[in-house]
Amino acid sequence: MTKFCYIRQKGEMNPTMEELETDKESPSSEHITEVVKENLKLIRHTKGFSLDKLASRCGVSRAMLSQIEQGKSVPTISVLWKIANGLNVPFSELLKEKGAEGVIVMKAENTKVLFSSSKVFSSRALFPFNGNRKTEFYELILKPGGIEVAEPHSSGTTENIVVVSGKLRLRVGEKVVELEPKDSVFFRADIPHEYSNPTDQETLMYLVMDYRDEIN
Repeated sequence: MTKFCYIRQKGEMNPTMEELETDKESPSSEHITEVVKENLKLIRHTKGFSLDKLASRCGVSRAMLSQIEQGKSVPTISVLWKIANGLNVPFSELLKEKGAEGVIVMKAENTKVLFSSSKVFSSRALFPFNGNRKTEFYELILKPGGIEVAEPHSSGTTENIVVVSGKLRLRVGEKVVELEPKDSVFFRADIPHEYSNPTDQETLMYLVMDYRDEIN
């Protein structure tokens, strides 16, 4: 279960093991580190947020934010979501990079893959991180018995998921649904939600995320 607890010391919050957990063996982790580092600094300065102010807004320690901006750590999926929500920007704004317009091919070996701290959940972006967009497309993999707890996203955000293989148990607020291959579900993602795999087989699914409200 991807939850984060923080150790508060005088002056600042130190990064915990959960915050520092990264997929160091992933070939894309070094590239992700550089991209997130530059985007985080740019967005934070543009909005006029100090590290302390952003830390209080997103619930990620000041020390961790500093390490990310220095390129010393690759944040997990949940930490990135916390930061994006604190900055009030789409998730993709932290991962976007300059690219060509028109037809853009993303080879599988070059796509960005992010992991939960427990490594039971992974998310692979299937869209280019360039330009402003309100819709994002992901491949999600949830390992057998895995659970991924997601905090509420920005107001108006929706998710549309289709299961390709395996089974998905989805909790949205108090409602729980179970999906099998070819089943799909649409729900508001600005409330607490949780993905779980109740089987001994891997679950593969695709997610379309839509930010309906203006995000400033």
